[in-house]
Amino acid sequence: MKRLLELLEEDSTLTVHELAVMLNMTDEEVAEQIRKLEHDGVINGYHALINWEKSNENYASALIELRVTPQKNVGFDDIAQQISRFPEVESVYLVSGGYDLMVCISAPTMQEVALFVQKRLATMDGIFSTATHFVLTRYKERNVNFNSPETRNDERGSNICD
Repeated sequence: MKRLLELLEEDSTLTVHELAVMLNMTDEEVAEQIRKLEHDGVINGYHALINWEKSNENYASALIELRVTPQKNVGFDDIAQQISRFPEVESVYLVSGGYDLMVCISAPTMQEVALFVQKRLATMDGIFSTATHFVLTRYKERNVNFNSPETRNDERGSNICD
C-alpha cells in the first residue's frame, strides 16, 4: 500500500492499469485499494501542481507564522479549524519552534495577502503574533523542481519538471 500511495503522490494521473503494472497487481486489486484509501480518508484529493510564475495569472503566496493562545479543552484545534475556513488559506499546520501554527495562503496580489493578514487573521481572538513571509520564487514543491532544465510531457501535453 505504501508504494501505491507514493506513486499516486508522485503522479496522480496514472491510470489504474498503469499502477497495476507497476505494482504487479491486477487492475481490480488496485481499484479496490484506491477506493478503500479514499473511503478511509487516507487519499483526500487529487491536484495539479501549477507553476503560477509561468502562467498569465496574478498570484501571490505567503507563509504566515502565528503565535496562538491555546484554548481550554481544544488546544490549537479550534482556531486552526477557523483559519482553515478562509478561502485564501491553502494549508494550516501545527508546528514546533517559536510559533504555533504555519498558514500557507494565496491571493491575486501581495497587497491582498497583506490585507488578509491585517484584517482577518491578526484580528482573530487567540492570535497574538504573526510573521508573514512572501514567497518570491518557488524552486521545488512536492518533489517537483520548477526551474529544472529537464522536463517531461504527460499525455495531456503539459510540462512537468523532473
